[in-house]
Amino acid sequence: MTLAVRHLKLVAFRSYARLDLDVSAPMIALTGPNGAGKTNILEAVSLLAPGRGLRRASPGDFARKQQGIGWAITAMLETQTDPVMLWTGAEEDARRSAKQDDKATSVLSLGRVARLLWLTPALDRVFVEGPAERRRFLDRMTLSLLPDHAETATRYDRAMRERNRLLKEGHDDPRWLSALEAQMGEHGVALATGRAHVLRALLAAQSQGGAFPRAEASLVGDFRTEATAEDFARTLHNARGRDAQAGRTLTGPHRSDLAVRYAEKDAPAAECSTGEQKALLVSLILANARALHGETGSAPILLLDEIAAHFDANRRAALFAEIAALGAQAWMTGTEPGLFEAMEGRAQRLEIRDGGEGSVLMG
Repeated sequence: MTLAVRHLKLVAFRSYARLDLDVSAPMIALTGPNGAGKTNILEAVSLLAPGRGLRRASPGDFARKQQGIGWAITAMLETQTDPVMLWTGAEEDARRSAKQDDKATSVLSLGRVARLLWLTPALDRVFVEGPAERRRFLDRMTLSLLPDHAETATRYDRAMRERNRLLKEGHDDPRWLSALEAQMGEHGVALATGRAHVLRALLAAQSQGGAFPRAEASLVGDFRTEATAEDFARTLHNARGRDAQAGRTLTGPHRSDLAVRYAEKDAPAAECSTGEQKALLVSLILANARALHGETGSAPILLLDEIAAHFDANRRAALFAEIAALGAQAWMTGTEPGLFEAMEGRAQRLEIRDGGEGSVLMG
């Protein structure tokens, strides 16, 4: 294992007034009743990467309400080279900021250090929700392999919003619009290229057989992944009238969709049972982890919220064995300690209780 959180410190974060946790095992099993604060720990770890964390919350939601101050997360990470200390947090009502080894850095740059993947119960419906949820899921996987992907997406969205505004307000400055369309062309093609790279990597890293089905993933939509930046900018130029009338940009990678099929059954994921969809999600995450290990030499940190409750004992054992074979650090939650029996000897078990004043961690 070459990437792992070795110490986690929370201050005024969610239900924790303060938490200091030393991590010694490759798997961490957090158990306790619903609402005790298990997922809050996983969410804190997820914020060591760019974005809004596994709940997609705003920074103002992270602060412990009773204290009325800011919040902070500090983690010491073991990496392939030297230990790295990451910090992220915010003063009350302030924007989230970050530090690496006590030096200020951007939140987007965190992805170059902490490669994270997660599954939460909210993702259980990703195959039947709208395309935006699937794009977000795909972009999270892409970010794990291509740390600049978040910045690329941010620049694309910023240029698109400005172009939409100009078209909506009727501004007729062709140079300004052309400059924005050139930016969208550059960053839009980079977005699509990154996503296509990850999908090829996932396909190559899918296991043959085993406890989890092969998930065949592809991009669908009218945006051609082979298009050049100039091609896309020209398409946007020609679509100004249509987009102005619609009030939004109608062509681009922001409208692509992720299509997933259960390979052995040759069936779309959306038509599979709930249990099959969960297994397909796990299959994609494991393939992503294998691909990342193959490209970087290090598996990502896995955050698996309430994962064990969805599978029988055999499939739980298979999941734990897959994680162990990858050498990945995995943080998992569950209400019952018995869900993690198959991890005996490989896990650090921690019980979370609601102590009235907040969450309490029991070793």
